[in-house]
Amino acid sequence: MDIKQKLKEDIVCISRMLHRKNYLAATDGNVSVRLGDLVFVTPSGVNKGLMEAYQVLTVDLEGKLLSGEGKPTSEIRMHLLAYKLRPDVGAVVHAHLPYATACTLAGIDLLEPVLPEVVITLGGIPTAPYATPGSDEVPEAVRDYLRDYDAILLSRHGAMTVGRDVTDAYNKMEKLEHTARVILAARLQGPLPPLPPVEVEKLQRLREEYKRRG
Repeated sequence: MDIKQKLKEDIVCISRMLHRKNYLAATDGNVSVRLGDLVFVTPSGVNKGLMEAYQVLTVDLEGKLLSGEGKPTSEIRMHLLAYKLRPDVGAVVHAHLPYATACTLAGIDLLEPVLPEVVITLGGIPTAPYATPGSDEVPEAVRDYLRDYDAILLSRHGAMTVGRDVTDAYNKMEKLEHTARVILAARLQGPLPPLPPVEVEKLQRLREEYKRRG
């Protein structure tokens, strides 16, 4: 199996995992992987739990369709912006997480450093302002956050994560939704105290060490 086919199979595997975890419903969500000047991306209007590798499209870094049938996801511009701004990014995942989306509806901010593993693995989880799905407003809404964060909540519209590969991006999505569930459950008991600044500094140093190790 050549590398291009392998990456398409990886996209299918992750898409099905997202569907099984109820991170997607019907034709929601999108996944992409970059290989040099090529981007392999899920098509628009396809159920990600039923998708096959032959349906994964290939586009260039401007979004021009190079191979495959159908149209790239309507959120392709958000993916391409991530690749443009972050040379370290090899994959992008966008999912409609139930609990994380609920946080944006309830006005609950996940950027506050509450859970140590979130500081280590994600740095933080900011919330981008609302933007009409599928429009040019979406990449503009996340632009300022993409430079510093690997996981971003999209107000009323799920979340996006980026990673060195598609498994890394998926793992960050799973961590994000787990965090949202914990925060929502804890908020039922009252306000949540953030980690002390000195502890946050320790965790940030650990994060940098882990990133250097790869």
